[in-house]
Amino acid sequence: MEAEKKSSAVSDVGAWAMNVISSVGIIMANKQLMSNNGYAFSFATTLTGFHFAVTALVGMVSNATGLSASKHVPFWELLWFSIVANMSITGMNFSLMLNSVGFYQISKLSMIPVVCVLEWILHNKQYTREVKMSVMVVVIGVGVCTVTDVKVNAKGFICACVAVLSTSLQQISIGSLQKKYSIGSFELLSKTAPIQAASLLVLGPFVDYFLSQKLILEYKYSSGAILFILLSCSLAVFCNVSQYLCIGRFSAVSFQVLGHMKTVCVLTLGWLLFDSELTLKNIMGMLIAVIGMVVYSWAVEIEKQSNAKITPHAKNSLTEEEIRLLKEGVENAPLKDIELGEQKQ
Repeated sequence: MEAEKKSSAVSDVGAWAMNVISSVGIIMANKQLMSNNGYAFSFATTLTGFHFAVTALVGMVSNATGLSASKHVPFWELLWFSIVANMSITGMNFSLMLNSVGFYQISKLSMIPVVCVLEWILHNKQYTREVKMSVMVVVIGVGVCTVTDVKVNAKGFICACVAVLSTSLQQISIGSLQKKYSIGSFELLSKTAPIQAASLLVLGPFVDYFLSQKLILEYKYSSGAILFILLSCSLAVFCNVSQYLCIGRFSAVSFQVLGHMKTVCVLTLGWLLFDSELTLKNIMGMLIAVIGMVVYSWAVEIEKQSNAKITPHAKNSLTEEEIRLLKEGVENAPLKDIELGEQKQ
């Protein structure tokens, strides 16, 4: 039992490390690919379509070689999930275009309370006081280190609301679908990726043209740009797989809270690699956010231990009742001759 717990803990840490490393890596790669100082590939939605196309290809190869098994999930559920996921991607892109960076960061921070409320409404999930307090600390910390100017307009506000709701719903749905159909994270991803890839590759160029006023067909590909597109797609596979793994193992709230560790890493690496400004305000915010994450991890562990103490007691009581009912059933039931199938008097 102890060995199983250690193995599970190692797997959890591995999944989380993969998500943080791949997410930070893809942000750094995309920054070089999309910035004007880099390769000026300003087609974010279409690039996401490339990501899912490569992910779908990896899933098909894995299923064909027997490395993973394909389980049945109703197509309408996969389609609904893909629509929500694509709304999340498009909504985030439009939110970033129409709003200031400050309001965009605030909208991303609001996902944590939105996920909490949605899980309470959809799954009747309750949160302890310690968990709520730690979430607030994380939100304050990340807000301090990322939020600058805050300007909002009607269109931007609507896009931000759509982005936050769809992203929160998508992350909750990942865990729900995995539990409902007893399907692994990679198997679920391999089923949704082709649908997302097809829709994003068709609609993506139009969305990107609206955002940047540039046509992807007119972009001049250099060897460096192609290399970074391939790097971005490769990292996206690990990022997508680890996201499904993490939400399947933890919860959408945990994924959001601990996911802000990526924000801290991105700010630090931006300062180290791209000469981004790192002020005292940024450093203070990062420290508060890290403290909040540590407190959150502690609060979740306390909650698990307290649930573990309650569960065995309930199970023992149930088992005793089952034993009593079985005994009464055996004592009161008439005996039967197994061979002849006749009741003995």
